[in-house]
Amino acid sequence: MNIEQAIEKLHSQLPLRARQEALPPELAEVHRTILRSFIEQGRPPRSAELAASVPGGDVAGALKRLGDDDLVVLNRDGTEAVGAYPMTMADTPHRIRVAGHNFHAMCALDALSIAPMYDVEVHIDSRCHVTGKPVHIIQQGMNIVEATPDREIRVGIHWQNPCGAAAHSMCLEMIFLRDAETAAKWQDGDTENLTVFNLDEAVAFGAGFFKPLVQV
Repeated sequence: MNIEQAIEKLHSQLPLRARQEALPPELAEVHRTILRSFIEQGRPPRSAELAASVPGGDVAGALKRLGDDDLVVLNRDGTEAVGAYPMTMADTPHRIRVAGHNFHAMCALDALSIAPMYDVEVHIDSRCHVTGKPVHIIQQGMNIVEATPDREIRVGIHWQNPCGAAAHSMCLEMIFLRDAETAAKWQDGDTENLTVFNLDEAVAFGAGFFKPLVQV
């Protein structure tokens, strides 16, 4: 599966761009504001901070629409945004550091997508899904600056339609793998349901899927 096919397949399973385009322009901008806040503040904006930018000041209504569309993940009360693909405040295996701010990515693909979205330097600390060994990546925009243990790190995708919020289902199956050998064992010949990308391919995949969300 090439990058264009992967982007198209993920769009069919998690159509974030189509959902954003279906929003009123003001609400689409609220979505972009929530995304940008992770980079600028290390967290999503609180409801009170969104009031000025939400049409009519109806923050609750705006968050409900974004949550219902699975563009953002809300807290249990539905009163605050706690995540917006690809970023989250939830404790996932994929820790992110940007400009001194710390938060998490929802999956391995998401972790590699943040730097291209805003052309920033991102530090990723995660682990191999199979071996549990640490994975550390420094990324500047589209470029992998450093990868530990080495650039043989792979990203595995177990293709599936989300059950409920994608953050709690399909995102759990987009993983880092220690190296090509570990990835081959994980895939075990199932190329229909399991796809493996090297780091450069995964960056291109993530950028192609997520960058349109922040481009007006």
